[in-house]
Amino acid sequence: MNPLLSPTTLPLFDAIRPEHVAPAIDTLLASANQALETVTATDFPAQWESIARELGVATEKLGRAWGAVSHLKSVADNPELRAAYNAALPHVTEFWTRLGADERLFAKYKAIDLQTLNPEQRQAHKNAMRNFVLGGAELTGVARERFAEIQDQLAALSQKFSENTLDATDAFSYYATEAEMLGVPEDVQQTARAAAQAQGKEGYKLTLKMPCYLPVMQFARSSALRATLYRAYITRASDQADTTALQFDNTQNIRDILALRQEEATLLGYPNFGTLSLVPKMASSPDAVVTFLRDLAHKARPFAEKDLDDLRLFAREHLNLADPQPWDWAYVGEKLKEARYAFSEQEVKQYFTFPKVLAGLFKIAETLFDISILRDQAPTWNANVEFYRIERQTASGSTLVGQFYLDPTARTGKRGGAWMDDVCARWLRPDTQQLQTPVAHLVCNFADGIEVNGVRQPALLSHDDVTTLFHEFGHGLHHMLTQVNEHDVSGISGVEWDAVELPSQFMENFCWEWNVLRHMTAHVETDEPLPRHLFDKMLAARNFQSGLQTLRQIEFSLFDMLLHTAHDPEADFLPLLNEVRAEVAVMRPPEWSRTAHTFSHIFAGGYAAGYYSYKWAEVLSADAYAAFEETAGPDGLPNLQTGTKYRQAILEAGGSRPAMESFKAFRGREPSLDALLRHQGMAP
Repeated sequence: MNPLLSPTTLPLFDAIRPEHVAPAIDTLLASANQALETVTATDFPAQWESIARELGVATEKLGRAWGAVSHLKSVADNPELRAAYNAALPHVTEFWTRLGADERLFAKYKAIDLQTLNPEQRQAHKNAMRNFVLGGAELTGVARERFAEIQDQLAALSQKFSENTLDATDAFSYYATEAEMLGVPEDVQQTARAAAQAQGKEGYKLTLKMPCYLPVMQFARSSALRATLYRAYITRASDQADTTALQFDNTQNIRDILALRQEEATLLGYPNFGTLSLVPKMASSPDAVVTFLRDLAHKARPFAEKDLDDLRLFAREHLNLADPQPWDWAYVGEKLKEARYAFSEQEVKQYFTFPKVLAGLFKIAETLFDISILRDQAPTWNANVEFYRIERQTASGSTLVGQFYLDPTARTGKRGGAWMDDVCARWLRPDTQQLQTPVAHLVCNFADGIEVNGVRQPALLSHDDVTTLFHEFGHGLHHMLTQVNEHDVSGISGVEWDAVELPSQFMENFCWEWNVLRHMTAHVETDEPLPRHLFDKMLAARNFQSGLQTLRQIEFSLFDMLLHTAHDPEADFLPLLNEVRAEVAVMRPPEWSRTAHTFSHIFAGGYAAGYYSYKWAEVLSADAYAAFEETAGPDGLPNLQTGTKYRQAILEAGGSRPAMESFKAFRGREPSLDALLRHQGMAP
């Protein structure tokens, strides 16, 4: 049997092959199309449950199978899978576009008696009605046809953008000499040496994958080596790339994407894509977002200028760098941090072994949210992938709450970054009347463990890595701890995009709590826990360069929003990026920098005119965490009642009500900027 058509709840990842994609997707599309015809027939009842039983079940099966294929494409890409994915993509896109614009289905939804719906269903119905309009259901004739063409073209272009970014990253390698590697951490050197040997080469194979790139930029004493990697990284997938990599240039893809988005907005009656993008979000208008970003930039700028002055002074006085270049800043920053706070990231890293950190993360989640996290079994796509289940004790015994895959390590064929995605959502299924529990993917790109004297050591995480793991787990908890039974508003479904980062950023705060952190550290060689004096140094350094980091995020966010509101898609987009940098940045990259060309969040990742969400949600998450600070016990441990209140108000509610209502249910008021500025050391 085709594994993509298996009735099993969990995908058969170990059995799915490229040749399975086309026949499975064709079969599921045929079923979904038949279901659409059934529910839109004139004699089919305009009832929520009836429509869900036919169409909801068929589309959920299609979504789940396509989700499995898309996931494999992200974590285990190869030419055969890519070809199968790209061949099926237009058909899948066409179906979803047509479904979202079907005037017969729209009419059927309009005819549903809202009095027959429970509150969850009413919210899902409200979202559906809005999405029909945004999906082109009110368009007719040529406009409708053109709208569908745009969706197909955008899907293909986003996919090509993503492929170019991955291929450009994977294509680069540099074989460094021993002299060039001076200062680079030993574990990174060992990995690079092994990679070179595996290809029969001398020296150390360096790549643009984060576990390699970042430590080289932070620690390599050779400015020339840092310059080589920096140029390669910052020009990936652009017109400035090395001649051999120009085939991955994303310039035209970006221009085409922007033009199509503007055309889509115009067809739907909006002045620009930014305005269209905000319709289902918390923010009221592009102007409100731009004002928010500029206000935050104004507050952060003095701190960023001080950060840069400190870096320049240290570089001149201690590193003999009178004129630091862009590829020097990470190195200078690391050396300044070591000098100022008497510790290095590399020193800290020795205490954060992946198994210990994971156990600590699970412990805080179990304690706060009244759950148990246990190893489980499921087919996976790589030997490093782990599978877990979440349970809760009830009067009738242990109850399954959710399950998740954890894929922590970077490798060739796996796209960069970290993300959470759903396999399936919590749903009281209308076809079986059984409760379907949610399943999630948690994906990171950490360095793998290395062999020392024939013994494999556990992977070591930087504190940033630890924060990333907590962040993605926060998304996972949002998806898995929901108590909503309606598919389209359970977990992360239906949550406004600029609120979806609240639970993820909220979890990051625990990475700075001594009573949490000390339980999840053990030195890789001595097994000793993180010393308190080292933690105190980390805490003192927490807001190191927070001004610069804030302005960098605002630069990306402002560029994204202005690109989709004030920019002519026919014009070159680089001048706009330079204008934004001139307005908000204090640290300017070189003219040949092409960061936009790998800005996957907005060109291939769903954050178009929405990248501001990270900063917007930071306000929400910092204020939410302040409730835990206000109620912490004398031992510094989080208050369990506050944990329960947060779980019920935010996590369990999912998308069943507006995010602001959920926030106010937890805090009793609207969010304030004060906590964020305080947490980042920028309080007045």
